[in-house]
Amino acid sequence: MSYYFHGVPGRLRIKSPLVKGMNSDGVVGIEGLLYSISGIKSFDINTITGSIVVNYQPKVVMEEDIVERLRLAGYFDPSRAITNDHYIYNAVSRAGSVMKKAVVGTFVGTAFEGTALSYLAVLL
Repeated sequence: MSYYFHGVPGRLRIKSPLVKGMNSDGVVGIEGLLYSISGIKSFDINTITGSIVVNYQPKVVMEEDIVERLRLAGYFDPSRAITNDHYIYNAVSRAGSVMKKAVVGTFVGTAFEGTALSYLAVLL
């Protein structure tokens, strides 16, 4: 699992391998940290996925301040995090690669269909 970060004004989601599988003492530590930040309305910590979702008041606290507090406490490493844009780009790149292989494979199969070379390929 890698680090992940996505934020819109008023809502922040981070994923951290440090949170995934965390015991109850660790969760209490994160809860205490988040409760201490003025402007946080609610949060959800999921130790199965390693996700922390924070709903906050953007006029009271900035997203960067929340991330920095989590970083300083050792729960999140923003330098290793991918953003939503990176995540989508990687998924589209993988899908494009699969599509390219499928199209090329179909073209090659059609081009050699019924030729002596196709029979040789079957034997190999």
